[in-house]
Amino acid sequence: MAKRPLSFRRLLMLRILLLSTPVLLLGQAITLRKARSSLLETARQNLASSAINKATGLEDSVRAVESELLLLTDSQALKSGDADDVAVALSRYTKVASHTVGCLELTEAETGAVISTTCNQPLLPTPLQLPWQQSPTGNADFYLVDLDSPQPADGVDGNALEDDAQGMHPSIIDLTVAAPIYNPEGQLRYTLSAQLGFTQLEDTNPRSLVGKTVIIDPNGIVVTHPNPELVGKSVDDLHGADRFVSIISSIRVGNADTLHLFSLLENGDEWLAGYSGAELPLSSGVTETWNVLAVTPLNQALHALGEIRMILFLLTLGLLGANGLLALYVARSLSLPVERLIRYTQQVQDLSSEVKAAPPNRSIWELDYLGKVLERMLRRLEGGAQELREAWENAQMANQLKNEFLANTSHELRTPLNAIIGCIRLVRDGCCDDREEELEFLERADNAAIHLLKIINDILDIAKIESGTVSLDLDTLDLGEIVRDVLDMQALQIQQKGLTLHRPHKSEPIWVKGDGDKLKQVLLNIVYNAIKFTDSGSITAKITVVSEVGAKDDSGEDTVPAPRVSVTIQDTGIGIAPKDQQKLFHPFVMVDGSHTRSYEGTGLGLAISKNFMKLMGGSIGLYSAGVDQGTAVTLSMPLLANHGEVAADPVDAAEATEQVLVG
Repeated sequence: MAKRPLSFRRLLMLRILLLSTPVLLLGQAITLRKARSSLLETARQNLASSAINKATGLEDSVRAVESELLLLTDSQALKSGDADDVAVALSRYTKVASHTVGCLELTEAETGAVISTTCNQPLLPTPLQLPWQQSPTGNADFYLVDLDSPQPADGVDGNALEDDAQGMHPSIIDLTVAAPIYNPEGQLRYTLSAQLGFTQLEDTNPRSLVGKTVIIDPNGIVVTHPNPELVGKSVDDLHGADRFVSIISSIRVGNADTLHLFSLLENGDEWLAGYSGAELPLSSGVTETWNVLAVTPLNQALHALGEIRMILFLLTLGLLGANGLLALYVARSLSLPVERLIRYTQQVQDLSSEVKAAPPNRSIWELDYLGKVLERMLRRLEGGAQELREAWENAQMANQLKNEFLANTSHELRTPLNAIIGCIRLVRDGCCDDREEELEFLERADNAAIHLLKIINDILDIAKIESGTVSLDLDTLDLGEIVRDVLDMQALQIQQKGLTLHRPHKSEPIWVKGDGDKLKQVLLNIVYNAIKFTDSGSITAKITVVSEVGAKDDSGEDTVPAPRVSVTIQDTGIGIAPKDQQKLFHPFVMVDGSHTRSYEGTGLGLAISKNFMKLMGGSIGLYSAGVDQGTAVTLSMPLLANHGEVAADPVDAAEATEQVLVG
């Protein structure tokens, strides 16, 4: 059983839903993608700014420590060497220092013996070659011994930092520095070393993009890291080492940017890192570039995307519901007037009865107009039926014309073929009395073959023209010379029929642009028809140069006249009725189309000539006053002067003709 098609109302509703739902879903996907890109770009910019701020803060902190420590070592209390004064000065510094003082240690410069310390273990690693130990005398100096972060307490997992409480918290960074102390005479006496702690703000809130801090020293050793277990390792030992190497290389050339990191904490998560370089003083006048990174998990950078996704989901559900109601309303509003029009057309059973007015629709003017169109269509169906009958008759006529062409062409092909076969067999079978008779039969066969070749060439030419594959070899030609050549080639046939030929006088060359072979073929065709349809009288050829009115310019005035040259072939033959003259330029059309007609031919000559002249920028026309009034065929082409230049003034090249009696 065939499936019943859907109603217009249901189909319209389904189409509205099927078209609008994907648009809504696609809009949601595009919005989410755009939101993700925007959030990611914002995160990149914030992390890059955070890395720059962290690097700047680190530089400022180290510079402040350098200034404070140099001021302390230059104080009179430390230079005096008195134990009580030293203790008081160090205690005062602990209270007023800009950073947390972990511990202080005073050692003998030459022996390294500890004089005073508040540290649990020696602060300076041994052996350690300090700059001032190589030059015991000189100005006060400063040396950055170490920069690191404290190790995690026992039982604390480094990865737990990723899951700590959300909020702002400081990141502690330890700084170990040393400075020389000289006596009033400028001799090196002590070395003061200090362990200082300063903080860098970190924010683990998902909405914040301050990021956690990663610091890598100039040798590629990790100084601070979200996972303290990785502190002290080389970047080559970290996951995604190639990314860290790329960051260090970029910082060395002075860049500050962002980069994606993978598996920063060995858990497969993707992190986003902003990086910048910090120029820290190693000693007085010597700086090193440290690598400072602000890192945050990618899911934290895109935390707001979840809320956007939920809002879009709820919005899409609401739009889908509203879209369904709208589709139902629109489908009902559009289907009702269509259903009324259907009932109206179903009521029309017989065109012979009076057609009623179509039901009006005041809400939708297109459907109201459609009803009027249906009404007019029903009233015009009878007229359409008449047009169909006429079209059927034209089709029958075209079919008859095709059949006549096939019959005529078969007759035209068969006649020369029979002549060729007959003549050749007579010669082959030795039926000729002498050599002269053999040559006569062979000449007849040759003439028949040439005639057959002309028919085949005409068929091939019209096929190429209709398929658009015909090509022309345009060149500058002397039209008068071509006309004389054509008349010379047909002079024998004119002589044999006893006709009078009127030639144009020889004059200066008349230059035109065209294909010499095709132009000669057109003229041969015209002269051949004139000879064929003229039993007595004359054939006159004229060449005339005339001026035609040019096109209109912008002001509406005529432009310079365009000179043209025309060739007219006038005969005194059978003529053509006016009603049949234009039909002759259509393919396969002849005035007498029966295969028992008095004159041979396929009806292709004038059609081919018309197309060739059109391709060469010319035209061809035919005029006859009527039957037995003769025929004049005129072809016209643009005139050139001096081998390609347009002639300025037309010249009449046919003021007189030469009358020649042939035969």
